[in-house]
Amino acid sequence: MNIALITGSAGLIGSESVEFLSGKFDLVVGIDNNMREVFFGPEASTQWNRLRLEETVANYKHYDVDIRDEKAMQGVFSIYSGDIKLIVHTAAQPSHDWAAKDPLTDFSVNANATLLLLELTRRHCPDAVFIFTSTNKVYGDTPNTLPLVENETRWEVDVNHPYYKNGIDEGMSIDQTKHSLFGVSKASADMLVQEYGRYFGMKTVCFRGGCLTGPNHSGTQLHGFLSYLMRCAIVGEHYTVFGYKGKQVRDNIHSHDLVNMFWHFYQQPRAAAVYNAGGSRRSSCSMLEAIALCEGLTGKKMSCSYVETNRIGDHIWWISDVSKFKAHYPQWDLKYNLTDIMSQIHATLQKRL
Repeated sequence: MNIALITGSAGLIGSESVEFLSGKFDLVVGIDNNMREVFFGPEASTQWNRLRLEETVANYKHYDVDIRDEKAMQGVFSIYSGDIKLIVHTAAQPSHDWAAKDPLTDFSVNANATLLLLELTRRHCPDAVFIFTSTNKVYGDTPNTLPLVENETRWEVDVNHPYYKNGIDEGMSIDQTKHSLFGVSKASADMLVQEYGRYFGMKTVCFRGGCLTGPNHSGTQLHGFLSYLMRCAIVGEHYTVFGYKGKQVRDNIHSHDLVNMFWHFYQQPRAAAVYNAGGSRRSSCSMLEAIALCEGLTGKKMSCSYVETNRIGDHIWWISDVSKFKAHYPQWDLKYNLTDIMSQIHATLQKRL
């Protein structure tokens, strides 16, 4: 039997992975205890998504387990053992601000649990492919040292800089920078995933995502900015912009496009691989530009205010260079652009809210 095990399976990337992989594996095992609601409150609950998966994906088996619980996780791995061919680790505490409120929990979820998963994989299914959803926050605020130019609606890197054309590549240092505590816990996990690949020869990969988004995101103020922004636009809730004149730039990758990267890697895996993963220039926007898109789709003027203080460790400009992944997996390409993404989020939230 071929089994895919997915942590955070009711979340945005986890649920996309379940649906994408359900037709490619005999069984998809999901692990998710709805910690997102604990982190961010009832509006961030993923329970609706878990129920949707259980109702619509016939070969999906859900476990309501905390990934930090060694005994419970050992039990899951023992059941399926050598049949597990793929682990997709998406579960995380994903917020800068939340991490600063409870660093111990943040580190235990992001770093310690990743170590536990890696070790269980090594003991029970060492030939499995281990995919980790890392983050561009492992680079800390180093991107903010780039030569940036202020335009009317966005910050932009200087046109003569090597990063202007395709964005930031994997060669950027992750050292000597302010990460936020969230960035540190994710960087620790990232390095562990690499080390298990190098030291034990396991097939591991870190995908350092930009803004991961899509219609099944349970967005909140502290995480999931496009989904939360659209929610505010639809229901008329007030939205606060933090710093950088609202001109901070993000590249946004649809959850399907990211999981399709996972699938391409799984078919031709490497050891200790690292890839930046985002929507590149094709799907980038500033906060101001995103607000304008939401207003265009809803036909409503948003209620917004501006706070001068930016979030600690936040990026002014980030666009992911995906050239390395494309070179290794030339059959992969982005399917969705920013307009596609925003339209899907709008349509889905209209039904849910």
